Amino acid sequence: MSRKEMSRLRQLNKRVHNQRGIGLVETLVAVAILGTSVVAFIVSLSTGSLTVSEQDKETVAQSLAQTQVEYTKNYAYNPAAATYPTVAAPAGYAITVGVGPVAGTDSNMQKITVTILRDGSTIFLVSDYKVNR
Repeated sequence: MSRKEMSRLRQLNKRVHNQRGIGLVETLVAVAILGTSVVAFIVSLSTGSLTVSEQDKETVAQSLAQTQVEYTKNYAYNPAAATYPTVAAPAGYAITVGVGPVAGTDSNMQKITVTILRDGSTIFLVSDYKVNR
């Protein structure tokens, strides 16, 4: 080998053996980035879980309201009724049925209002009409 090649080989050898390990600053930056990523991931999972839980409650309330409206419509018509019987509700839910006259019509039509409550708070309300057939 020539001197020039030997000189280059020594310089390359020095560079390879002169490298230091990862410094404290680089390590701290890497840990901070990783920690931020983990926290963001956990927060997104938590938010998603809460959203699914709320959606489940709303779906149950809508289903209960629809079932109650159909049950009330199929129940025998009573022109003097202030309420109608309710279907069985799951634990934590309550159903109320309000009945009122419809203005401008005869006594063969009623407005029914179904309210779904969860732990004492109204979460869904729907109104429909019942006709004496």
